Order: sequence, then C-alpha cells, then structure tokens
Amino acid sequence: MTEETTPFDETTLVYKVGGRMYACADMVEFGHIAVKCDPDTAVVLREQYPEVTAAWHFNKRYWNDVRTDSDLPDRFIREQIRNSYLLVLRQNVTPKSLREEILAYVEEHGLPE
Repeated sequence: MTEETTPFDETTLVYKVGGRMYACADMVEFGHIAVKCDPDTAVVLREQYPEVTAAWHFNKRYWNDVRTDSDLPDRFIREQIRNSYLLVLRQNVTPKSLREEILAYVEEHGLPE
C-alpha cells in the first residue's frame, strides 16, 4: 500500500500512501530519512535525540530528518517511518473508503518491521 516515486530527481526516493508523501530519502547517500511527525512530537524528538533534526527542504513544523548513519537503533528509525505512515494515512488519505480499507488491513495484519 506504499508507492515509491522519484518526483524531485532521479536519486530522491519518495514514499507515498494514498498519493500522499510520508517519507523521503536519497538513494545514493542514505544518511537520513525525512518523516512526517505530529508537530509536538517532532519537537520532543529533536530535543531528545541530536540525530533528529528539522527536515531541510520540508515544513519544519511537521517534518523531521532522522539520521540513518548514526547510533540510533534500527527499531527507532522503523518506528518513525511507521508513525509517519499512519499519521499521513489517518489525516490525508482520501477518499475515506481507501483510508478505512488500508487502516482495516493494518489493524488486521500490522505493518512490516
């Protein structure tokens, strides 16, 4: 239920759900991944982890860059991607029937690790 696109250039991979972006990373130098966040959570994560910063080319209120070449556990990085996916799915995916179908699938099967 994720679409992979390269709308910006040939090396920037954008992940979408229901046509809406939830993550973005450079395929050549995979040093960080941009993920969408609840604004309050975004600030807390930036304060708690020096490897999490405001995403460079995105709305800094909603987007964080998470370093992938740091000491952050893989589990933490995957959690941020999952949280971003669910946030975008719940807030932005239309039509409502598509959103409900994807959420029902996620509730039944979970998201991959």
